[in-house]
Amino acid sequence: MIRIFLSRLLACALVLAAAGAAHADGMAIFIKNGHSRAIAIELHGSGGKAWPGDDQVYMIEKKMQKSIPIECEPAEKICYGAWLMGDDRTHWGVGPDNTMSCTDCCTTCVAKSTFQISLQP
Repeated sequence: MIRIFLSRLLACALVLAAAGAAHADGMAIFIKNGHSRAIAIELHGSGGKAWPGDDQVYMIEKKMQKSIPIECEPAEKICYGAWLMGDDRTHWGVGPDNTMSCTDCCTTCVAKSTFQISLQP
């Protein structure tokens, strides 16, 4: 009896986990660094979510570009914060601490779409 209960409980947990994962969508953030110095960039979503997260940042070398795939919730608002490596006074978007306001640094999570960012001096 206990074995059947545990089997059903495990089955329910697996169904719920799969259902939760099915709601996440994948999209790409494509960044062009037009600056003569490397930049750091972080993406911020709803509820304090961040990419790459864990106090990490994406680094994009000078005059380079990078595509960053992310998993996000449908219609989730995603904003970027970027700054020069070693100089967070020079920044774009919501800045290094997600505290600045911006007019065009956010997008909405849409499956299989790409949001392009071009950072210029």
